[in-house]
Amino acid sequence: MTGECILMKRAVICGVRAAALVDAPEPQPQEDWVLVKVHAAPMCTEYKAFVAGDRREYLGHEAAGEVVAVARPGRVQVGDRVVVMPAYPCGRCRLCIAGDYIHCEHMVDFAALAGSLEGSATYAQYLLKPDWLLPAIPDGVSYEHASLACCALGPTFGALHAMGVGAFDTVLITGAGPVGLGGVVNARFRGVRVIVAEFAPGRAERARQMGATVVDPRARDALQRFMELTGGVGVDCAVECSGVVAAQRLCIDATRRKGQVAFCRRVPRPAADHRQPGHAAQGADAHRIVALQPEPVPQGDAGHSGVAVRRTPDEPRAPDEPDSGGVRAIRVG
Repeated sequence: MTGECILMKRAVICGVRAAALVDAPEPQPQEDWVLVKVHAAPMCTEYKAFVAGDRREYLGHEAAGEVVAVARPGRVQVGDRVVVMPAYPCGRCRLCIAGDYIHCEHMVDFAALAGSLEGSATYAQYLLKPDWLLPAIPDGVSYEHASLACCALGPTFGALHAMGVGAFDTVLITGAGPVGLGGVVNARFRGVRVIVAEFAPGRAERARQMGATVVDPRARDALQRFMELTGGVGVDCAVECSGVVAAQRLCIDATRRKGQVAFCRRVPRPAADHRQPGHAAQGADAHRIVALQPEPVPQGDAGHSGVAVRRTPDEPRAPDEPDSGGVRAIRVG
């Protein structure tokens, strides 16, 4: 050991639509935290920061790569191809043990453990991750495709799984961005009939190419169109992927009695946020809705989840509550 610092490259945002590569110390594995060489890192909400010029030093929260160094024998070994799951949950609390680690309320302090934030970003050549957050990539699956397992496919996978969507169902997906198109992939894999609400021409066309029926949600008769496509009953399930309040309302109105709705996209946080300090932010903001009689529902296998909204006829509502056809919101996860 010479004590020489080995450098790697890391991406940073340095201005409006301006990014750069900087030199940074290569992190070192310790205990069950292993060193992963990044082969693919999807662009998620980081793009908004890039466009806005929100200067950030540590970017990215998901990736796919190769284990290149370990401190001790564990769940992975050098040479394994792995998906890098988001965040740094404790792995010990009841939520983590149940598989709902995205909601962990005891996130690990990365800087305290590693001595700095180097290795926490996925927009870098190398990163550190606990070995239990590195599921294996199947043979024949590329790094690029495997990297979509988190934010691109994960939210709607969890939502459809939690709602028990089957081949006889019709599903509405509002918003055909990356998350929404991931929903089309997951729904089509289940053999489901898919209707997509989208007005952007490029996204709408891509959804059609993937086998979905597309309706422009801006049309005055959009809701009527959904009813026509479902024999006047409404869709069995809806998955909101746009983060737009009007789309949330559309999902509820277009869903049949005793159907289900999942909200998968982050919605704007109120100006006065009364969450306790230290509350896990990731995943929590996806559930910012007014829930009537919230009840726990098992999330299932995915790291992301939505909010299932089940219609129950003749359920009483508060005087100032809008008529939602007897909607009861049930948090998933």
